Amino acid sequence: MWWEKKSRSITLREPQPVSAPPATPKLDNSMTEAMPRASDLLAANQNHTLLGRSVVLRGDLSGKEDLLIEGHFEGTLNLQEHCVTVGPHGQVNGEIHARQVVIQGAVSGNISAREKIEIRKTGEVVGDLVAAAIAIEDGAYFKGSIDILREQTQEVSNSLPTANALKANV
Repeated sequence: MWWEKKSRSITLREPQPVSAPPATPKLDNSMTEAMPRASDLLAANQNHTLLGRSVVLRGDLSGKEDLLIEGHFEGTLNLQEHCVTVGPHGQVNGEIHARQVVIQGAVSGNISAREKIEIRKTGEVVGDLVAAAIAIEDGAYFKGSIDILREQTQEVSNSLPTANALKANV
């Protein structure tokens, strides 16, 4: 018959002892690590400032410590020697100047960082980026231009003729 099932015989084998493979270290260089909670940041380093979710601040802000923005900021941030982090709920309308900038929320304005700018997958940036290194994670939104800073080399300045050298050639 068409519907007749064929029976199969199954033989069970004794399980062979399997040695566990040696543990290999895992290298993870992705930007997907979760943002530490504000309380963790403040406990780890006392030189952090938190702009909470319910805070709305307008004006120019400068300081000598790292800044985590979870609220809304409008104006200019100037923390040249420190890190500015715009958290997942943070919003910035204005310019950011810092050593390092990490964007997980929304920024509308130009960003300038001496070292690095990171736009995480939840981040949205509309503005120009200027930094030595820039990382944009898959899923992030970015609209603007990028300018990568390079260190000035002495060779370029030494190869230019000076005024005295020009006079000697005349």
